[in-house]
Amino acid sequence: MPIEVLDNETTDQRLNQLNKALGNGMFVHVRNMLQDMAATDIAFILESSPPRTRQVLWQLIDQEHTGEILDELGEELKDSLITQMSPERVAKAAESMDTDDLAYILRSLPDSVFNEVLQSMSTQDRVRVEQALAYPDDTAGSIMNTDTVTLRPDVNIDVILRYLRIRGELPPATDMLYVVDKRDRVLGGVRIADLLTCNPDSSIRDIMADDLEAIPVGMSDSEVAQLFERHDWVSAPVINEDNKLLGRITIDDVVDVIREDAEHSMMGMAGMDDDTDTFGPVLKSTFRRSLWLTVNLFAALLAASVSNMFEGTLEQFATIAILMTIVPSMGGVAGNQTLALVIRGIALGQIGQSNSRWLIGKELAIGFLNGVLWSILVFAAVWAWKGDITLGATIGGAMLINMTVAGLAGASIPLLLKKMNIDPALAGGMVLTTVTDVIGLFAFLGLATVFLLN
Repeated sequence: MPIEVLDNETTDQRLNQLNKALGNGMFVHVRNMLQDMAATDIAFILESSPPRTRQVLWQLIDQEHTGEILDELGEELKDSLITQMSPERVAKAAESMDTDDLAYILRSLPDSVFNEVLQSMSTQDRVRVEQALAYPDDTAGSIMNTDTVTLRPDVNIDVILRYLRIRGELPPATDMLYVVDKRDRVLGGVRIADLLTCNPDSSIRDIMADDLEAIPVGMSDSEVAQLFERHDWVSAPVINEDNKLLGRITIDDVVDVIREDAEHSMMGMAGMDDDTDTFGPVLKSTFRRSLWLTVNLFAALLAASVSNMFEGTLEQFATIAILMTIVPSMGGVAGNQTLALVIRGIALGQIGQSNSRWLIGKELAIGFLNGVLWSILVFAAVWAWKGDITLGATIGGAMLINMTVAGLAGASIPLLLKKMNIDPALAGGMVLTTVTDVIGLFAFLGLATVFLLN
């Protein structure tokens, strides 16, 4: 059987075929097409379709694969589909879901629906629910899976190999089996490669690594992702305060965390949620964006009020009105460079109390040196253009002030927001723009009033 190589173009072709078949009323053909597709491809098609098409596709999907597809969807679309599902269907979908994904699904349900789903579940799944909800969101416990294979240190390797053959399969992304004592406390780990290549007459104690690094259950998922990236892990055990093995985290869960953090930073720069649905309803999308635009409007009015303070200066010097946007613009660009650098450092865990002051001093120095360089250049350009050395010196001085402040603000604003438990990626850009606009306009128009008007 030939191997099918999938890419975005192939998936896009399938999307076009599905839309054409739906348009022609060929629902049986669409159902057959969906049955032959992977859960990841179906999720991609659902996220790439308008709301009406989604509803039809969702009704045509085989209920046995619902859980796998929900695992792959973005949060907003996932929540939207779950609210339309019957409790029985949600319970059916939960049977094939990992513990961490099941936790997210159940947390998003209203209390009344949650209770109905619990009643529709088997006893085994109900126990999994309790485990899934035992840990706060965005922690190691919330993304771990409980499907672990454990060993005892005094067991013969040949016995373990026979047991694994009888078991038939291992949990996904298993690269290591964990060695525990009678109280399930972690003693070490055995790599699958070592287990298969060592002397079968040896015991687990002879080949296990006792320097195994484990993840505390309360650690944030972002810190977990940093550890996986730093140590190139495929999986890692999760333990409680008593060193008891609770589960494991695998690389596929960490990739989801990294992707969500990256989307959060990118969308936050525009004041939008990282789970925003591209094809979401118009009114809902409008309302979400309007909230941030309202905040931005007040920031813009604050900058405009600075210009209003120097209305007399603007009336007498038309040239100033032409040049006044240069200083805030340059400060905003310089500040955003620093802001992006610091936000990335915070996300990677590279910036803390021990080095934040040094970093602020460094960015302040960079802002000052950039200010000196560009103030000289803009001074020369305006002097050559307008033939007015005082005007050139005025805008050059304002440029120096604003770019120095931009370097300081770009480094200190995200650190300050972090201390206030406000996401720097969400609010940092707007606060920085307000600072550079206000300082830039005030410096330029203030200097112009002092040196030109008088």
